[in-house]
Amino acid sequence: MDLGIAGKWALVCGASKGLGFGCAQALSREGVNVVLVARGAPALQEAVERLQADPARPAAAQVLQVAADITTPEGRAAVFALRADYDIVVTNAGGPPPGDFRDWEREDWIKAVDANMLTPIELIKATVDGMAARGFGRIVNITSMAVKAPIDILGLSNGARSGLTGFVAGVARTRKLAAANVTINNLLPGAFDTDRLRATMAGAVKKTGQTMDAVAAARMNTIPANRFGTPEEFGATCAFLCSRHASYITGQNVLIDGGAYPGTH
Repeated sequence: MDLGIAGKWALVCGASKGLGFGCAQALSREGVNVVLVARGAPALQEAVERLQADPARPAAAQVLQVAADITTPEGRAAVFALRADYDIVVTNAGGPPPGDFRDWEREDWIKAVDANMLTPIELIKATVDGMAARGFGRIVNITSMAVKAPIDILGLSNGARSGLTGFVAGVARTRKLAAANVTINNLLPGAFDTDRLRATMAGAVKKTGQTMDAVAAARMNTIPANRFGTPEEFGATCAFLCSRHASYITGQNVLIDGGAYPGTH
């Protein structure tokens, strides 16, 4: 299927690895010019080189990078100094650490809300009016399945990401944007084979004394698909939401979790 987005410009956050890289790769393969942003310069450079060497990427599709912390005003300024207008924006930030809410101070909450709620809102604010003026725009926020099924030890993430979800539910449905072919949707990943999941399982190994294989098998057993997702398939879903075929999908929370969430809505 031709997604109809070749030649568009995309900003992908947290793109050096994991789900962010999966999205950047899928868009690049569709002929989209991609600007990757991440804090770690070495990992970001490696990601750019992987995309540039990807035989599935059309030669005309550009791959650029900005090594910056997108959660800071300075980081966002660096991104928009490279290019002012984007047709596609994929927001993505690492989740806050787990823990007991009794141990969190105000600063912990501010940091979580800043990264997982306010930063995506700032990026939406900076780009949607230009998208509307051009008659095309796609914003995809990578959040978490915890938005639909909150996990007690992930209170910082539950709160911040739920705040973003509520904001998107309203702004995505404004006629000024929806009628101008600008869509805003959220992608809610479950358990994907990423560094974050492996780190979480490593913590379980240390805590329980089980082997990594045993911990992974137990986690997979909670997923009807009986496996972890891959960044590639996550990226493919992101690319579809960014396509011309998805212009009638907006304000939605798209859950990708192998069937782990048991609810109907």
